[in-house]
Amino acid sequence: MSSKNIDTRERILRATWTLLEANPAESVRMGDIAKKAGISRQAVYLHFPTRAELLVATARYLDEVKKVDDRLAASRSAATGVERLDAFIEAWGNYIPEIAGIAKAFLAMQGTDEAAAIAWNDRMQAVREGCAAAVEALRRDGALASDYAPKQATDLLWTLLSVHNSQQLTGDCGWPQKRYIETMKRLAHQALVRGEAD
Repeated sequence: MSSKNIDTRERILRATWTLLEANPAESVRMGDIAKKAGISRQAVYLHFPTRAELLVATARYLDEVKKVDDRLAASRSAATGVERLDAFIEAWGNYIPEIAGIAKAFLAMQGTDEAAAIAWNDRMQAVREGCAAAVEALRRDGALASDYAPKQATDLLWTLLSVHNSQQLTGDCGWPQKRYIETMKRLAHQALVRGEAD
């Protein structure tokens, strides 16, 4: 792929990202994206044959720009399940405010916009995989609470760490980010770590 193609692709992704954050309650059309990127609609479709592919790629591009893999390094290299759980909660919990604009757009659109729902579900499944890895590390160490099978524990952690819950606590309720992270860790320990329930 030539550098011109790479540049065009990135312009499309940046234009999509900008439009999603600027108009979170409105579906972003391919024509709007083309105009913002300064290219033709046909050029957008050459890079992204469907709108769903473009929205998924935009969400993944945001993760790339924001260096998600670097943020998750401490979790992935943790020596124990409890350390992995804490590091994952910290990494994901502190990432949510940075993706608030695009998250708000996808959440607003997903009920009526299939492409937005596909993109949002793609990213939330990636979060679920992180939750499952933390739960598996707890299970491997013999530290997973006996109340839950691994799938149920993953369900619970994934729900606890949802974007909606974070936005409600830090946005609607005004919690400081540090308090939110500490509380999520404490709740996760109480629910999932053997011997830590009150």
